Amino acid sequence: MYKGNEGMVHRISEKEVERLYEEFHTPEHVIAHCREVTRVACGIAEHLNLHGYHLDVDLVRGAGLAHDVARTSEEHWNVGADILQGLGYDSEAEIVRNHMFYNFNCIDCLCETDMVCLGDRLVKEHDYVGVDERFQYIMDKAPDRPGIIEHLMQRREEMRHLLNQIEDIIGITMDALFQTGEK
Repeated sequence: MYKGNEGMVHRISEKEVERLYEEFHTPEHVIAHCREVTRVACGIAEHLNLHGYHLDVDLVRGAGLAHDVARTSEEHWNVGADILQGLGYDSEAEIVRNHMFYNFNCIDCLCETDMVCLGDRLVKEHDYVGVDERFQYIMDKAPDRPGIIEHLMQRREEMRHLLNQIEDIIGITMDALFQTGEK
């Protein structure tokens, strides 16, 4: 439960997300990815909260765990969001719906969607890899269309800038926070 401006809000539990993984046959490697994205997203949110932010870590956790629950479906972001919305988890659904094509907020306006999307863009498969390796992975898979690589490179630089600002605020690098040394 979270008490925000709108009063008490019920957040999706890890147990409920586990049930959804089973119901929607989410592959184990996708579940591992969701768990790592959640670890990273919640870690960033918790550190920012220590420095004056007011992020709902329970919302970040639920949306992070559920963001790829329908990964085997076409437009998995919409399918997953519809599932969550049907269960009454509107805030989680909004994050899931937007996670694939999200434009980050400025440093002063970060929200829970930013946290989940940062986590998703710093994790490859089930490992934290940082921005460069993750974007290289995305570029390697990108369709051969004019301008796509340039667009991705611009997005990488925007994310690098935001991450530098976050690291300045929290006083530690993402790599120091999340790399376990196990590869």
